[in-house]
Amino acid sequence: MEMQEAIKAWEELEIKDDFMFAKVMQDKKLCKKLLERLLQTKIRDIVYLEEQKSINIEKDAKIIRLDVYIEDGNRVFDLEMQTTDKRNLPKRSRYYQGMIDLNTIEKGENYKKLKESYVIFICTFDPFHQGKAQYTFENFCIEDKELKLNDGAKKIFFNAKDYINAEDEEIREFLKYVNGEKSDSPFVKEIEDRVAQIKASEEWRLEYMTLLMREQEIWEEAEEKGRKMGREEGREEGIRGTVNLLKELNIPLQTILVKIQQQYNLSPETSEKYI
Repeated sequence: MEMQEAIKAWEELEIKDDFMFAKVMQDKKLCKKLLERLLQTKIRDIVYLEEQKSINIEKDAKIIRLDVYIEDGNRVFDLEMQTTDKRNLPKRSRYYQGMIDLNTIEKGENYKKLKESYVIFICTFDPFHQGKAQYTFENFCIEDKELKLNDGAKKIFFNAKDYINAEDEEIREFLKYVNGEKSDSPFVKEIEDRVAQIKASEEWRLEYMTLLMREQEIWEEAEEKGRKMGREEGREEGIRGTVNLLKELNIPLQTILVKIQQQYNLSPETSEKYI
C-alpha cells in the first residue's frame, strides 16, 4: 500500500472502523456513557481489563480478539463493532461468552464467582433480517418462556442499518451516526469531537498507517506463499497454507475470512471451513 493511500484511509476513518472505535472507547467517560445508553442502565464505574484483548485459554485453542473488554463490579462487557456480515455472529457470540467465562475464573474456583456477562455487537447490517434495531438474547425455558435460566449471560446485537426502528431516542441517534448519517444528539457530538481529536494525533495516525501497511505486507507475503503452495499442492492446500500463515501472524479471523474470500473467490459458507 502506498503512503498516499494510507493517509487517505486515515482521513476517511469513521466510528465504525475497528481502530477508530477502539480508540474512542479508550475515553472512559464516553465508553461509560455509551454502555449506559445501549443497556439502558446506570453503570457505577468501568475498569478496562484490556483494549483489543486476546484470549487464548488452551495452547491449541482458537484465539479471539475483543474490541473493548471492560468490567463494572460484578459485570463484564465485551463491546464489538461489526461491519461485515459473515452469518456466524450467533456462534461467535457463544464462543466469546464461553471464553470470557473461562477467563473470568481460575480452574477449580466456584461457579458463583462467574460475573454477569454481556457480549454486545454493534452491526452496520441487520444480523437477523427482521428489521429490528436491537436484538437481545437471554436463556429461557422452551416449555415456559416466562421462566428464565438467570445464568447472567446476555447477548445483544444492534443494527445500525435499521436505526429508525430503535425505541430509545439516544440509541437511535447513535446507530444513525454509526450508519454514516448526521445526528444532532449531544452525545454523538461528543463522539465526533473525540474522533476529530484522534485524527489530529500524529502518534495514532502513525500507529494506524504502520498497522495498515504491515497488514498489507503480511497479506502479500501470505498471498505469494499461498500461490506457491497452490502451484505445488493444489488450490485447497494453497488456501489452507494462507490461512495457517495468517493465523500464526495473529491476524484477526474476520480479516482472514475477508481476504481468502476476495483472493480465492469463495462464498462466506465455503470460507468458514478453512478457519
